Amino acid sequence: MRGEPLPKHRLRLAFGLFLLAPLVGEFLLGNQPVTQLPGLVLFAPLYGGGALLIREAARRAGRGWPTMIVLAAAYALVEEGPVDQMLWNPHYGGFDIGAAYAATHVPLLGTSVQLLQDVLAMHTVWSVCVPIALVETFARDRTRPWLGGVGLAVTALVFGAGAVFLGYAQAESEHFVASAGQFAGAGAAIVALIALAFAVGRRPGPRRDAPAPAPAAVGLAAFAVSSAYWARDLLPDEAVPAWVLVGTWCVLAAGAVVLFGRWARGRGWDARHRLALAGGALLTYAWVGFEHGWDMGVPHTLSVSGNVLFAGGALLLLALAARTVRRRAAARPRRGVPATAR
Repeated sequence: MRGEPLPKHRLRLAFGLFLLAPLVGEFLLGNQPVTQLPGLVLFAPLYGGGALLIREAARRAGRGWPTMIVLAAAYALVEEGPVDQMLWNPHYGGFDIGAAYAATHVPLLGTSVQLLQDVLAMHTVWSVCVPIALVETFARDRTRPWLGGVGLAVTALVFGAGAVFLGYAQAESEHFVASAGQFAGAGAAIVALIALAFAVGRRPGPRRDAPAPAPAAVGLAAFAVSSAYWARDLLPDEAVPAWVLVGTWCVLAAGAVVLFGRWARGRGWDARHRLALAGGALLTYAWVGFEHGWDMGVPHTLSVSGNVLFAGGALLLLALAARTVRRRAAARPRRGVPATAR
């Protein structure tokens, strides 16, 4: 059906994002075994509600990816700061995180720089941006909001309730509560990032005359860059000094922003490129999930079965998204240069 998207279509997209965010952020990554799938009802309000609020806030304001990326970074601090307090709890989840990240601990921050980098990378890229990009592939107009005022209010309430519930549950189970100063510092950083998000997304970047690379090249580059980040886990313990890894992360992150931002302003950048960029990062989580399978606390055969299920689901989603992009490209002639950074 042509014309404006139907309300049901937009609601399906919103619900899809609500479920996809925790499926990618927890299950595809290998943080949760397949036996914990019923726990999706606990993860979805925080992950899915957060991703949906970020997407709707940016699109309602007429903003695009720069705004969503910075808002995703703010979400990362919300989840791992005030909600579950992993940034400050040295024994989070029964693991000696304090010792693992001790080499880059900065007393003034109250946390480790390397841990902060990991939190920002995982949630900004995979918990929020990749799911948004994938689900928007199926939208007839990806810049249009999916929720009305009531839907947005309900989503905000669900997200808030999920954050409060998980925050309380974590504090009770971990027997840990951060200091008032740590909460205040995280709150200030979150507010600053939200303000920055709407400042940087005010005007789209200038377009370039150079053509964008082939979508396959974009996907391979996304897979290579994101895999290079996770390849650190394959290094022997203390093989590379922690502060060298911190510096490498900064170079890798800055390089990715510059490279993909430059390509996105190139002539011909379109839905195929956006899908390839998100798909390359998604496939990285697929292989990382198998590596994490050894630490799930369930029989390895069961963990691998779950990895196969979630990785297969990721491949199926990419195939469906690619088919959607091809069909739409074939259904209408190309006219001019499509919008880029939005």
